[in-house]
Amino acid sequence: MTQQQGTLYWRPGCGFCARLRQGLREADIHLREVNIWEDLDAAEIVRGFANGNETVPTVVIGDRGLVNPSVKAVRKALDQADERSDR
Repeated sequence: MTQQQGTLYWRPGCGFCARLRQGLREADIHLREVNIWEDLDAAEIVRGFANGNETVPTVVIGDRGLVNPSVKAVRKALDQADERSDR
């Protein structure tokens, strides 16, 4: 299991969220998951990365936000964050 720093913001009933969550599990990438319908601060964070919209899934890694990313894009962002932290 790969434990990574990052947060996946999602909401129930979101097909894109379900697909990304499943893809991340299959890729052995484990992010903290936050339901934006249960956490108003999380919804505000998502709006900050999604031009004022509550577009999910949104993945935040460090100060970078990825709106509706692919598993490949999440892995790349995590790798880049790891490279920066190794410096």
